[in-house]
Amino acid sequence: MEEMLKAQELSKTFKLSKKQQKLEKTTAKTKTAVDRLSFCAYRGEVFGLLGPNGAGKTTTLRMLATLIRPDAGDAVIEGSSIITDPNGVRSKIAFLTSELKLEEFFTPDYLFDFFSELHGVAPAERDERKRRLFDRFGVSDFAGVKVANLSTGMKQKVSLVISMVHDPQTIIFDEPTNGLDVITARVVTDFLQELKAEGRTIIVSTHIFSLIEKICDRVGIIVSGKMAVCDTLENLTAEKSLEDKFFDIYAEMEGKVL
Repeated sequence: MEEMLKAQELSKTFKLSKKQQKLEKTTAKTKTAVDRLSFCAYRGEVFGLLGPNGAGKTTTLRMLATLIRPDAGDAVIEGSSIITDPNGVRSKIAFLTSELKLEEFFTPDYLFDFFSELHGVAPAERDERKRRLFDRFGVSDFAGVKVANLSTGMKQKVSLVISMVHDPQTIIFDEPTNGLDVITARVVTDFLQELKAEGRTIIVSTHIFSLIEKICDRVGIIVSGKMAVCDTLENLTAEKSLEDKFFDIYAEMEGKVL
């Protein structure tokens, strides 16, 4: 199998404000969000990062997308290092998170053209890709509507479409169905499966067991910033459900009885 992404010993620590210390119920001045995390992903597979809120999933994906720099470790995506060649990484990936907002003053049509130009997509290629993606996600009828006037579901669809302007082979999605209605969530998961069928590599983070079971080939379970286990979905669910397996691992890692 062709390795498309390899993360090695990724670590990230953040300083805690007084307010954060209070929320975390700690006197510690720092928090290690990701602790020497390593995993790889192969062409044509969906790799899922599964963990509770605060486990380090989003921080990991932000490091992979070069939005934040790791304190230690590295990751190589399609031959480009997030440390030494962040621009190369950005040119090769799609990154989508519900926390990244589109500029609401502009329309989907304008934004697609703008980001296509940033990625150096030729006009003819841009127009064909825009037509296909807008039709696929039902954006065509809203192409000239300002983002501010779109529904939450349509904003998510537009964000997804714009993330694909340069036709990337590696797709990184943080909580891809978070906050979506069931119809839009189904459209997104179906599209992820289509991308997989095309041979693309997809990394998703989620806390939703059913999403992992539906689309993922391999799973990395993260607890408190550490990779607790990384295996195929088939192996993880050989003896019990993914949910039961997860809580067994969580209890062992955290020393808690659930």
